[in-house]
Amino acid sequence: MKNVFIVTPSYLIKQKRDFTAGIKQLTRLGWNVVNPEFPKVLPSPQEKAEQIHGAFADPGVDMILALRGGYSAMKTLPFIDFDLIKRHPKIIAGFSDLSALLNPIFERTGLVTLHAPMVINLDTPTAFTLKSLVNAVNGYPEKNLLKGAPCKVYRPGCAAGILKGGNLITLTALLKTDWEIDTKGAILFYEDVDEKLHEVDRYLTQWILAGKFKGIKALILGDCRGIRSQQVYDILASQMTLDFPVVHCPYIGHVANKITLPIGAEVELNTERKQLVIRNMAFPGGHR
Repeated sequence: MKNVFIVTPSYLIKQKRDFTAGIKQLTRLGWNVVNPEFPKVLPSPQEKAEQIHGAFADPGVDMILALRGGYSAMKTLPFIDFDLIKRHPKIIAGFSDLSALLNPIFERTGLVTLHAPMVINLDTPTAFTLKSLVNAVNGYPEKNLLKGAPCKVYRPGCAAGILKGGNLITLTALLKTDWEIDTKGAILFYEDVDEKLHEVDRYLTQWILAGKFKGIKALILGDCRGIRSQQVYDILASQMTLDFPVVHCPYIGHVANKITLPIGAEVELNTERKQLVIRNMAFPGGHR
């Protein structure tokens, strides 16, 4: 049985019934929620960091799961004790706004983190989402992350690298800070939700101008609700030479069917087979 601790690094859940439904789903999976009380007060950035520290340091906790995304996880970064996290490796999971924590935690500790559904996403999850989440928490016995998911190839090829990425607007906000992603050698993935086309264009152009696509091994376009993947690809192709594989997978992002991805794992993308396979990762519990 996994002991799960719920943390609140971003926003609160407004409706208690949504929280309760998520907790019940975790229980149905056979996991024990250590702190099942409905959070009513949003912690300060420092208090959020202290909550995360307490969860990592607690020997009775196996997995740390974010309540929901939204905004403000990045405000905790100056208060995070990465040495403490490195000394007490555990599974930490979330996505969207949590991208601001998942990537820096890997880069500063070497701990693989999970780009995964949160409590708010588990009120009415699909079978695919649950299967992918359980596969991840169990150490990825199924190594092909795209198994059962659609995949459109924009630029073919085969590449290996470290999987990094997440929410585009969140990661863009970290550029030129101490916590921006090191993209060299990465297989990068993006997703976003309800942004206008010109806004996504602006974010991606900023990445291009900042040189963040130089040295990446491959790019995976996730779902950008309201914007077609072809439009996203065209933004990139019109401004730079794409000399790496590019694919689109609609099961990455704010979607019903959601793949749980291991940020920091060494993966290989094969566009001919439409596979993204884990080659190696440092995962809590000794899974490889």
